[in-house]
Amino acid sequence: MPSRNPNSEKIIDFVVNQGNGIKGLVDAGIESVPELYILPIEDRFDASRVVPEEPIPVIDVSNWDDSKVIESICQAASKWGFFQIINHGIPLEVLNSVKEAAHRFFGLPNEERKKYWTGNSPSDTVALKTSFVPQAEAVLEWKDYLSFRYVPGDQESSALWPPVCKYQVVEYMKRAEPVIRKLLDVLLKGLKVKEIDKAREYTSMASPIVNLNYYPRCPKPDLTAGVLPHSDISTITVLLQDDNGGLYVRASDDDSWIHVPPIDGALVINIGDILQIMSNDRYKSIEHRVVANGRKDRVSVPIFVNPGPDAVFGPLPEVLESGEQPLYKEVIFSDYFKYFFSKKHDGKKTMDFAKI
Repeated sequence: MPSRNPNSEKIIDFVVNQGNGIKGLVDAGIESVPELYILPIEDRFDASRVVPEEPIPVIDVSNWDDSKVIESICQAASKWGFFQIINHGIPLEVLNSVKEAAHRFFGLPNEERKKYWTGNSPSDTVALKTSFVPQAEAVLEWKDYLSFRYVPGDQESSALWPPVCKYQVVEYMKRAEPVIRKLLDVLLKGLKVKEIDKAREYTSMASPIVNLNYYPRCPKPDLTAGVLPHSDISTITVLLQDDNGGLYVRASDDDSWIHVPPIDGALVINIGDILQIMSNDRYKSIEHRVVANGRKDRVSVPIFVNPGPDAVFGPLPEVLESGEQPLYKEVIFSDYFKYFFSKKHDGKKTMDFAKI
């Protein structure tokens, strides 16, 4: 555990041990950024490094079977690792209602929110957390999140989720499932996989996690981070942004960042480490970060599309059938997952776990 000064230890106790989160700290009326959240200068976001002329692709998927749509998705996965989709079929009111539900949950009194704090929650399928891995971080991220492990049809678990948001989360996941399946179908066909059978389903999309991310307004956003640079460990991530922006993707020159602008009704799709490994580097999982907001409270809703816990993944046989050498060994997803959550966000270093 990082060594901290006495004041930071008090804040850790209030934010983490007592389960108040950064939202509880903001509600208490702090007017400056506590030292525990202040990044070293070299780790802070430098707005002068934003590249405005490289927009992330926006793909109209109203016709999934169109060869141009398929080509656009696979090209974006190879070149960018990030793209946005529009006309995906999820109604705008469903998207808006899940964002509103996130605001409602984080608008609850502290004592109500704390009922779902990790370790105290009435169900192991829902947990309120803060930052990323507070026990391993010298500097905490300016974020709380309510995390749901979604199992289709598991009404027993979802009945114990917070009433102010459970229906909206379940409805959003139901609507997102066919979109996720279509995306993976296109991306895997781009790797010569003919169909997603039960085995492929388990190694690509069996254990989705959906978060309600909350970034409260920050008094000095340039000193801290909503989320530090990292790549996701998912197969793919489906992200619903609000209209406040704040998501940046690392550019190809490695020292610049590209803003991913909010588009009403769009979903941001990014390739995760698992799919980069399965594709033997044909598809790319790209580092991204979230900048804290000094004007408004911000929410986002990512769905991390994960393999089953004991799924074994590595470069796909179809990718290697021409004699190409694998760049990665086979790994059990739960081992990869535990390694990712054993340390702070550190770019793409988690992938070293799977490299040959």
